[in-house]
Amino acid sequence: MQYLEVGQIVNTFGIKGQVKVVPFTDDVERFEELKKVYIVSKKLRKEVEIENVKYHKNMVLLKFKGLDKIEDVEIFKNYYLEIDRKDGKPLEEGQYYIVDLIGLDVEADDGKHLGKVDDIYNTGSNDIYVVKDELGKQVLLPGIKDVIKQVDLENKKIIVHLIEGLV
Repeated sequence: MQYLEVGQIVNTFGIKGQVKVVPFTDDVERFEELKKVYIVSKKLRKEVEIENVKYHKNMVLLKFKGLDKIEDVEIFKNYYLEIDRKDGKPLEEGQYYIVDLIGLDVEADDGKHLGKVDDIYNTGSNDIYVVKDELGKQVLLPGIKDVIKQVDLENKKIIVHLIEGLV
């Protein structure tokens, strides 16, 4: 995938074209380094230049160049923000972009196939891997070292250790 989702516009802020963004990154100050983002929906991909970055509670407030009124940005509510993959920050060892993990096969360390990674979300203390089997049954796995034993992007699989109480 050539794009990375970095946030979602959830509302406008003020009347001068600012938007409130829920960041999808651990490093919210990352937005200050971005010059442009794409505003994306199913039907639209619009490249915009970032004019200003501020923070409000757990949100990022963005002002885009040329979008100076609330009417210019209110249509983007619930749209996603993406960046070119090449503009993504290099990750430390053991860190992965969620987009690279979605769809990977998940196997227990005893060889049992559990399904594929369907989604990953953060609870605050750690990530939760949502694994779905062919029948649609879900297993929720905490993204901790005791459970996630190996991520093999090359072979498109994740090896996990099922600790008691997970399945």
